[in-house]
Order: sequence, then C-alpha cells, then structure tokens
Amino acid sequence: MNDETTLLVTVTGRDRPGISARLLSTLSVFPVTIVDLEQVVLAGRLVLGAVLEVDERVAPGVSRHRVFEEVRNALDKTAIDLDMEVDYASGDAQNRVNESSSAARLHVTVLADPLRPGALGAITSCVARAGANIDRIERLSSYPVTSVEMEISGAAGDPARLAQLRAELAMEAATQGVDVAVQPSGLHRRAKHLIVMDVDSTLIQGEVIELLAAHAGCEEEVARVTEQAMRGELDFEESLRRRVALLEGLDATAIGKVCEEIQLTPGARTLIRTLKRLGYECGIVSGGFTQITDVLVERLGLDYSAANTLEVVDGKLTGGLVGPVVDRKGKAVTLERFAREAGVPLEQTVAVGDGANDLDMLQTAGLGVAFNAKPVVRQQADTSVNVPYLDTIAFILGITREEIEAADLHAEAEPASTGGTAL
Repeated sequence: MNDETTLLVTVTGRDRPGISARLLSTLSVFPVTIVDLEQVVLAGRLVLGAVLEVDERVAPGVSRHRVFEEVRNALDKTAIDLDMEVDYASGDAQNRVNESSSAARLHVTVLADPLRPGALGAITSCVARAGANIDRIERLSSYPVTSVEMEISGAAGDPARLAQLRAELAMEAATQGVDVAVQPSGLHRRAKHLIVMDVDSTLIQGEVIELLAAHAGCEEEVARVTEQAMRGELDFEESLRRRVALLEGLDATAIGKVCEEIQLTPGARTLIRTLKRLGYECGIVSGGFTQITDVLVERLGLDYSAANTLEVVDGKLTGGLVGPVVDRKGKAVTLERFAREAGVPLEQTVAVGDGANDLDMLQTAGLGVAFNAKPVVRQQADTSVNVPYLDTIAFILGITREEIEAADLHAEAEPASTGGTAL
C-alpha cells in the first residue's frame, strides 16, 4: 500500500437531499484534495465518485497510507449512518487523470427508438476495438427517441484510428438499426454555430413542386421527370427546369394555397427555437422556390435563406425561373457564404439534408447530417438520422430533452414533436 498516491471513493445508494454535503463534510477534516469528482443520479439511485490525493502542503511528510486508512474509517461510519454503500480503490491514478483530461476526446451520440442493450453493447464494442476508452455515458433524451452520449478518449489523436472508429460505428449502426454521430470534443462545441437545412423533405414534409403540380393538374408529368432525375438520366438543373415548365399558366395565387398546405417536419419549430436560444444562426437553402422559403423565414425567424425564384408575369407562372439555379454545387457555395456573413468558421457549421443534391453541402459543413436520406447520402454524410423528428438533431449537438423543456417552460406552448406542424 506504500506506493498508493490516490484513493478512489465510490458511494452508492438511494438519493435524497444532503447526501453529497454529508460525505464531503466528512472528508473536510482530512489533509486531502479532490483530484476528480463526478456524481450521477439514475432512477433515484446516487453514484458519487471522488479521487482523493494527500495534500502535502498541509501535512508535509505525512504517511499517505495512514491518511487514507483514516479516511476509509470515517467514510465507513458515515455510509452506515446514511444507509449507503462505499467502495475504495487505491493506486497511482493521478497520471491517468492527467492523461484523460489532456487527451483529445470524442463525443459519440447514439439514437434509437427503442434503444436496446444489444445495440448499445455492439456500439461500445466498436469503441473498445478501436483502442478507445469510454469515460462517461449520459442520457440525452427518452422521447421522441432514446439518445445517449458517450465521451471517449484515446481515439481522436490518431487520424487512422479515428477513421477506423467512424467506419466501424457506421457499419454497426446500420446493422443494429440505430443512428450514431461522432464529433470531436472541445470548446468549439459551445462556440457560435450556424445550421443550414434543406427544405423539401427535410424542414418540411413533401416536395413543394409536387404540391404546385397538383394545382396545375400535371402531377403525373412532374413525377415522371422526377423519376428520370432519380435514375440519373437528368441532372438537377435540367429536371427542375422541365418540371417548372409544366407549371406554365398556373395562377400565382396557387403559391399562397401551397403555403397553407405545407406541413413542417415534426420537431422543426422545436429545433429552430432551441438553437436560436443557444445563439445559433439558422438558415435554409433549397432547390425549391423563394416564394415559399421567404414565408418560412418570416414565420420561423430564420437568419438566412437561398432558393430559386419562379417567374411570374401578369399574375401567372411563366414556366421559367429568374436568375441562376441553386443546384448541388450552389448549395455548398451558399453554405460558405452564409458562414462568412455569420462570422462562423466552416468547422462550426452544421448542414442537414436528405438528397444527393445536398451532398456537397453536407461534405462542406463541419457536421453533415443526412436526415431520412437516400442510402448514397447516408453513406457519405458524417452522420444520419432515420427517425421522423427533426429536433433529434439537437441531441446530436449535445442538447438534452430536459434542457429543451426547461427553456420552453415559460414560453408559448408549441405543438409536440410527435406530430406535424402546419406552416
């Protein structure tokens, strides 16, 4: 025992007011300092861990073994009084603490509905195979999905190991039917951010041009062109211009009717409201139309937007567009422009989209999130979310459901994230 330099004390039991204060008060009479401390409460059970070190400035030359023995005796008595259990582990843990605090860390977020032990076990096995250590696990939400965040060390410093970990987690996530996001730790997580979202089938449900086509009576024709584009027979700009041409002669009042028909994706208002409270800049970029995105900007309080513009002459759609088309490359360029205007470095940007047209934007952003996306998009994005709730992206960013609800406590009631929201 003479080589012990630290003592790990772990206390467990039923949580109630005053437990931590009593335990720390017991320690206060000894010449020890707290090297590390963590407390969690899970289902009404308290787990308090503290790493103690003898303070030789207060008691020079004192026997560490003797001090720790006295600490154990005192804590044993206090634990009996409190009806708690206490456990000890001694050793040279100081170096471990220092290494853990200085090493590059990662945050691994797992989302599922439901989250099963086998799936989480498979994910943690991936972390172990990469030679990384899980230092902390925290639940972020229990609805509309269950999400947990793991803080891990030992993988971020080596690019090859980090790449291996990302690849293995992505494969395992697909196998287990869960979503996994991997992000570096650090101050940048708390710094000013910009989030830019696609609109059709991301921020809103469905496709605007299909709603317009329904009013113009050309749904089938528009659908055929869309299918050609999906088969790779047409690029985005050509397919867009062909579909817009089919709207020629449609009364412009149909745009207002479409605005009334649009349904926001469940959780969209919650996500935007929460991120703006945290100081995020929020923008949208769409291959759709400014006549719709301008309404979204006004009603959701967005900071930036870019889209194509339908040409209207004498109250009728001409079947043409005004200005250059916002296509796949244009979305990435727009993200960069928004970041410059917001004063946010690209590594602190988040992009969200569902289609191949969003890929350049997702890959340009610091974090690209594929939202209920096509397989090719999921494979190339940093992470994917495959549940129909847009506010789950907040969990990937480390925001808990409890924090969202606390922020909403005194705010105007909003529709729940489990249902669609009319624009």
